[in-house]
Amino acid sequence: MKILVIGGGGREHAIIKKLGDGKRELYAMPGNGGISDVATCVNIKADDFEKIADFSIENSIDLVVVAPDNPLVDGLVDLLESKGIRAFGPSKAAAAIEGSKGFSKELMNKYNIPTAKYKIFNDEADAQDYILKNNSYPIVIKADGLALGKGVVIANSEEEALTAIHSIMNDKVFGESGSKIVIEEFLTGVEVTVLSFTDGNVIVPMISSMDHKRAKDGDLGLNTGGMGVIAPNPFYTKEISDACIDKIFIPTIKAMKKEGRSFKGCLYFGLMLTRDGPKVIEYNCRFGDPEAQAVLPLLKTDLLEIFEAIIDERLDQIDIKFEDRSSICVIIASGGYPEKYQTGYEILGLDKIKDEDVFVYHAGTRKENGSYLTNGGRVICVQVTADSLEKAILKAYDTTNEIAFENHYYRTDIGKIALGGLR
Repeated sequence: MKILVIGGGGREHAIIKKLGDGKRELYAMPGNGGISDVATCVNIKADDFEKIADFSIENSIDLVVVAPDNPLVDGLVDLLESKGIRAFGPSKAAAAIEGSKGFSKELMNKYNIPTAKYKIFNDEADAQDYILKNNSYPIVIKADGLALGKGVVIANSEEEALTAIHSIMNDKVFGESGSKIVIEEFLTGVEVTVLSFTDGNVIVPMISSMDHKRAKDGDLGLNTGGMGVIAPNPFYTKEISDACIDKIFIPTIKAMKKEGRSFKGCLYFGLMLTRDGPKVIEYNCRFGDPEAQAVLPLLKTDLLEIFEAIIDERLDQIDIKFEDRSSICVIIASGGYPEKYQTGYEILGLDKIKDEDVFVYHAGTRKENGSYLTNGGRVICVQVTADSLEKAILKAYDTTNEIAFENHYYRTDIGKIALGGLR
């Protein structure tokens, strides 16, 4: 069987590793240095839809897995299916649940799905006027569209809020994604991510996780695409899980179907466990990155079998199982990320990793003359599976300390809050 995975980051490396069984012919577009060791990398960008379709037809690809947000939101799955190519991922209409924060907020409001109070603005002056009349801080300001996971500003004062609105709507720091913004109340509590498989009728939550978005220890510094993840999240109890299934997960799937946007793929729930119960912070229309790198290693069921069942809307026939172990991934990033950074540095120490419970997922890398070089902001992800979170954390940092490249950095406290929650 021939499978093509669209994308070239750590998430795609995790998906490809899980799909590999020695019998499947794997391709990636564009892939990266680590992916090139297990799949054929094709130098076609994820947004070059016609070339992706042509390649798939010419090479008799049996399944295309569309992993990143942009091609999903822009309708790659729709195009592939229109050409008779089997594809995994939501349609353009369904991917709007991530592509427009305004749409997702209105959906939750219409179907009584718990979330933060909000207002949507298309005009900068109206948004600023609202801020001048609002005295509650912090307050959250979000670009409506996609912004590489960075289109959110938490303003702690009126001045910060006004500056953020001007930067997003006038200066276009997030491009056209900021033409419309959502201003919402700041929720407090513990954050939880729950990835879920769904065929539009049935939803199967995966193991919960806890992302660490800020660049520096102690949740300080700028927002990033994610600096590390642990799974499962110890704060996400059975009681909370049941409440989320009844009040958030199932209602979301039903709401999307009623709106004529049936969601088939991986639906990401970003949650806040507040005093008033769990509430939705955001939806994503795909596997999270780096959540996928922590959660997928715990999956025992064949990922391809799940993908096929979702496409055919027979997910209720699949028994999806996960290992009862702990997982952690620690991102090693380029100095300067998430702002400006240099690339092209050789990554050292990868050959020292021999432990079967440790795997290094490549994100921003390329392979040149047998060496791996940095080629992005988030460069690699050290993932460890262990019988306890404490053991996973210790082994992850023992491994991380063995890897180096010029100007690299990583957070040293991934899992610290979660570990405290277990004690």
